[in-house]
Amino acid sequence: MLKPDTLPIDVARVLDSDTRVANIPVYRASTVLFASLDEAVQKAQAVARGDKGASTYATASTPTTAALMDALEQIEGAGHATRACLAPSGLSAIATLLMALLKPGDDLLVIDSVYGPTRNFCQSVLAQWGVSTRFYRPDASAEALEAMLLPNTRLIYLESPASYTFEIQDVPAIAAMAKKRGVLTVIDNAWASPMMANPFDWGVDASVLPLTKYWSGHSDVLMGASVVREALWPALWKTQRDFGVCVGGDDAYLVLRGLRTAAVRMRQHEQSALSVARWLEQRPGVARVIHPALDAHPQHALFKRDFKGSSGLFGFVLDRSFWSLGASANGPEDPQTARLLAAMCEGRRHFGMGYSWGGYESLIMPARLSALRSVEPWCEGPLLRVHMGLEDPQDLIEDLEAGFQAMARIA
Repeated sequence: MLKPDTLPIDVARVLDSDTRVANIPVYRASTVLFASLDEAVQKAQAVARGDKGASTYATASTPTTAALMDALEQIEGAGHATRACLAPSGLSAIATLLMALLKPGDDLLVIDSVYGPTRNFCQSVLAQWGVSTRFYRPDASAEALEAMLLPNTRLIYLESPASYTFEIQDVPAIAAMAKKRGVLTVIDNAWASPMMANPFDWGVDASVLPLTKYWSGHSDVLMGASVVREALWPALWKTQRDFGVCVGGDDAYLVLRGLRTAAVRMRQHEQSALSVARWLEQRPGVARVIHPALDAHPQHALFKRDFKGSSGLFGFVLDRSFWSLGASANGPEDPQTARLLAAMCEGRRHFGMGYSWGGYESLIMPARLSALRSVEPWCEGPLLRVHMGLEDPQDLIEDLEAGFQAMARIA
């Protein structure tokens, strides 16, 4: 008979059951146990190689996190030999991947409309580490980028569509040029994931994903991932392990759960966004709507060629004629512009104000681009970025119309 202090520790640690459930269990773990010392050594060797599912400690994987990594490889890397790593945020995934692929003395080309925290990481951490970053126009062709290459250019960082202004890059042409010149290509595939684009079909070497957004879909988890071709896996896995980058089982479970309904949700996001975007195209006071799936988008032909559909995120520019009563379109720093933008964004019933997107709820925020561009400063009127959630699009249109009416009263 076990002593009272031992019994609670000893019981119920192995469950022999043939019960099957719809979702895989959540493994909450730090310690991984071994049946023998030989097994511990073998598992350590497998972890060092980056074998799938191998673990000596939960920082390497648990069955829950391994299942999510496998799911990413099958969906994001569909039809290609890829491997995936998880990170506690999208930015963490980006930073880990760039540190894995770059070394001091390398040159990095980055799209000028890149996600703001990525720009900051390149200009701070990478710069301190001896990597130089140069930015290129969001609409740069493969030929223009090839002309920018230096002998030490190691990597081209892409976004398509680009953050805030939604330019579409000719990724297949850029990836083909880069491969010919021995340069790696990485794409931030935030906007289209998980159902609307397959960037490895375009020829890129790696894709970074904010699982926080559409993959999860419910605005209640932070996570990112890097998916790479197998040739890059050893470098990524070593950096991941050296930095101790990992996620917990509960968060991995939430992303897996959200993933099950992603296809249905993405169709609704797409339909609602297109309905609202087309209404905005006809609405007085709007200079232009920036949505790649609209015919008026400058790179619409590239979008139709490369993407299977669109998401819920787009932007619209307020017409400069709207500011004819003494207001300015110089940006949110101008007091009158700030008041008008506040009237548009604040107090909406269905649109929250927040910097993320990809969840079930709709969001609206002004884009402050002055610190986010260096090659081609933004010179149009105020830009608003909106995410269409899963509400009825007519309710969203009425909410935006109320915002326009509020701006008109102030103007």
